[in-house]
Amino acid sequence: MCGIAGYLGRSVWPSAGQAEAGLTQMAAVIRSRGPDDFGFWIDDSAAVGLVHRRLSIIDLSPAGHQPMRSASGRYVIVYNGEVYNHKSMREALDGCGRAPNWRGHSDTETILAGFDAWGIEATLERCVGMFAFALWDRQDRTLTLARDRLGEKPLYYGWQGNGPRTSFIFGSELKALKQHPQFDGAINRDAISLLMRHNYIPAPYSIYLDILKLPPGCLLTVSLGEYANRPQPRQYWSLAHVAETARGDLHQGTPDQIADELEGLLRQVVRGQMIADVPLGAFLSGGVDSSTVVALMQAQASRPVKTFTIGFDERGYDEAVHAREVASHLGTDHTELYVRPEEAMAVIPQLPTIYDEPFSDSSQIPTFLVSRLARQHVAGSLSGDGGDEIFCGYTRYLAASSAWKRLSLLPGPIRGIGAAGIRMIRPEHWDQVARFLPGLKNRAAGRFGDKIHKAAGVLACSSVDALYMGLVSHWSDPQSLVLGAIEPATQLTGMAPSLAGLTAVERMMALDMVSYLPDDILTKVDRAAMSVSLETRVPFLDHRLIEFAWRLPQEMKLRDGEGKWVLKKVLYKYVPRSLIERPKMGFGVPLDKWLRGPLKKWAEDLLSEERLQREGYFNASSVQQKWREHVSGQRNWAYHLWDVLMFQAWRDSQLG
Repeated sequence: MCGIAGYLGRSVWPSAGQAEAGLTQMAAVIRSRGPDDFGFWIDDSAAVGLVHRRLSIIDLSPAGHQPMRSASGRYVIVYNGEVYNHKSMREALDGCGRAPNWRGHSDTETILAGFDAWGIEATLERCVGMFAFALWDRQDRTLTLARDRLGEKPLYYGWQGNGPRTSFIFGSELKALKQHPQFDGAINRDAISLLMRHNYIPAPYSIYLDILKLPPGCLLTVSLGEYANRPQPRQYWSLAHVAETARGDLHQGTPDQIADELEGLLRQVVRGQMIADVPLGAFLSGGVDSSTVVALMQAQASRPVKTFTIGFDERGYDEAVHAREVASHLGTDHTELYVRPEEAMAVIPQLPTIYDEPFSDSSQIPTFLVSRLARQHVAGSLSGDGGDEIFCGYTRYLAASSAWKRLSLLPGPIRGIGAAGIRMIRPEHWDQVARFLPGLKNRAAGRFGDKIHKAAGVLACSSVDALYMGLVSHWSDPQSLVLGAIEPATQLTGMAPSLAGLTAVERMMALDMVSYLPDDILTKVDRAAMSVSLETRVPFLDHRLIEFAWRLPQEMKLRDGEGKWVLKKVLYKYVPRSLIERPKMGFGVPLDKWLRGPLKKWAEDLLSEERLQREGYFNASSVQQKWREHVSGQRNWAYHLWDVLMFQAWRDSQLG
């Protein structure tokens, strides 16, 4: 894994020496992404500069140094990622007589040879892996940015300045772009509204005006002087297209045949991602996804696989005991670390720097901790991310589908009246009512009032898409919370794919894969791991596996109320069902308790009404109301408050 950055435009660094110094600084701030090597390339005549920080995983020799020029001399690349099938691509190039005289065995050299032989898009179609790169075409004098199909690796870009003094800048992280002298840094209030809804800022937006994220599966080609008519990204692979077309080509076979085929494909994918010139390990939670990855690693390894987990003494948040049992059964070389609350909370001041823009998925804390633990032993780690989205693992899929089947039988006006009636009674009063209802006497401690108010929101939904949006939203009306903001269109709203022919559950799975997966889950893992120079690999996001899974009949994924059905059939060949079958836990921290206890003073300072009014980003009364209700124990607003807190903490870090 690596870090990349660069520019196109001659306005601010008129000499090669100044450009070198500027590129060096852009690279310095992302050193953790690539501590092993540094390189830059400048074409002063074309006003283009590329810089690279390297984390050496494959081909540790100088032959893997970047920026790298193709054998023809036409292309120069800075590249972040891994192409797992690059050896077979080399064989294809050798077979058709288009191979260069190979200098080393890096995948970077392979894809450059592919660009020479087949062109850019044809080469990307052959690539199996994760990547983000910038490619300078010395012949056409164009710069092409590209990102992998699912968005495992990040890439930001934007135009800064005015008219002929405009520069195009890009980088793996925002902190690299900020080093360019023309970086503006104006905050995008509309993006804040998205953060409040989702706990992340979805592509193509970023926290800064005129700085964008390249969407997954996209290319962007720019040339010097394209200031007024800025080119738009174009897709070379689309998850929505895969999902829509798969319905017409469903896999035929018995459940056992399908499970065997899935197992074979998974073994192939995992084996390909175990190739490295440095030690690799795996994250292990003891759940279905990570256990499957580790089981298939261990089945193909010559020695015990190194596995890692963290635990918490807090009841309901400790997965370590389950991971330990799975590791013992599989015979892995297992390392676990129990983290004290104060150790976890000590991570919080680092989050604005790690995530570079406001990001408020609180599982960012344990993700960082397990990444740091793994990096003490290995240079790369496989993870089980993506299994829920691909094989229908989230409980919300079944819950939303079942709820809508029942609710749709009731006329909309009746549902609306029922929802209004529920909301007329405050949650704390519902808690009191619960004490007198048979079977609900013990529900007060579980915030029965909060739950029934949430149910009212479901009752009022006009469609299954609205129901889904409610389930994935924190603040339901962020425009009223963020002053001066207009919530922009996203893959879940105005830019949503049609997803024609998909069932309600399939639509939710597809929407999660185009938004929540890349912009939350993969962002969380990439930034946490890269902050400690750890490469992460995600077998479930191999596009061949995704295309296979979408061709499976839905009953292979969701059967008799059980998600991941066919994946479990594979896993239970390696791990007893008794070690896996338990309620889904998630990967979180007791945020609600922390905000009422050890984090209370920190939060009060950031959320004070006087401060919020002075800074002018949020409706102070709305935030304060939720804070008072949370601290008093009336309601649990931990996630809503964390959204605001992560923005406030990030803004403080920018000012400091």
